[in-house]
Amino acid sequence: MEQLSAGKKLDQAFEELGKKKTLSFELDLDTDAASLKALDAASEPAPGEEIPAEAVELISDAKITVTVASKKPLAESGEKDVIGMAMKISHPDGDLAEYRVIGDRTYVRADVGAIGELTGSPVPAAGDLPPEAGAMGDVLAGKWVVFSTKDLEDVAAEGEDEQGAPAPDPTLDAKTQQKLVQALREVVAREVEFKTADGDDGTEHVTATAPFRTLLTELLGEIRPLAKDLPPGMELPTDKDLKDAPDTDVTADFTLKNGELTEVDLDLAALAENSKVKKLGLTLRMSDGTTPEAPAGAAELNLPELMEGFFAAPSLGEEEFPEDGLGGADFPEDEF
Repeated sequence: MEQLSAGKKLDQAFEELGKKKTLSFELDLDTDAASLKALDAASEPAPGEEIPAEAVELISDAKITVTVASKKPLAESGEKDVIGMAMKISHPDGDLAEYRVIGDRTYVRADVGAIGELTGSPVPAAGDLPPEAGAMGDVLAGKWVVFSTKDLEDVAAEGEDEQGAPAPDPTLDAKTQQKLVQALREVVAREVEFKTADGDDGTEHVTATAPFRTLLTELLGEIRPLAKDLPPGMELPTDKDLKDAPDTDVTADFTLKNGELTEVDLDLAALAENSKVKKLGLTLRMSDGTTPEAPAGAAELNLPELMEGFFAAPSLGEEEFPEDGLGGADFPEDEF
């Protein structure tokens, strides 16, 4: 009875999320520097290719927040119903990057200097740009800029044209989505063990435990008959591909309050099969969120002109482009 009751509570909690018109998700990687370095060492990187300390700091401390707002309940919404979307990457020292899509306009800001420090790839200061750089100076200064979403799509399409015919959009029709959800439910009912427990402040915890490889294998077995309905390019792993995946039990802890799902904690440390990996998990928090709004004072960024300037700029000789003007910045090729 507990298995059935716990599974039903989760179903109902997810249905409640689908009834909302605005929803925010916060994704937090729950780990530490020692565990990340142990994972990196286990991959046997070549000398000099070890994970940089800056990257360890960024990965272990960063949080990603996504907010979606729609005219309809999210479970019933299509692309045209979405009235606003926002994503923010934050760090203990502040926000690193954020973008908002409001109508046909996209707003972006980033702490370019902080990102450069954390990734080990310094970038020029806003004051180093010529006046004709326009809104690019605002980008480097961490100010909001705005551009047409259609212009961004056109620029991306031009890049795809140069590389060959673009692939169709990876979308699923409603009927295929329903089949996938049903397949997931059947596998979960067979392979996942549920338990419930009371938490603090009136919360309830539902834990779901399953052997990782078995769960993936069974789930993909249910999805393969639907492969012809999946978007092009979505190749499913074979059972042979999964044979080396650990079959260790993985547990997800779902926190419910008043029947609504507020947090999911997933402990992944056991999957590393490495005694030095002590802390490795994912936490996903849900809240009602607020409808994203256009920030005031955003500078207009003309993407077509900007791209034209990049590709039309005359080549410079050594005497016109002195090395001492670069400020010692090092831009590894693999960053581009």
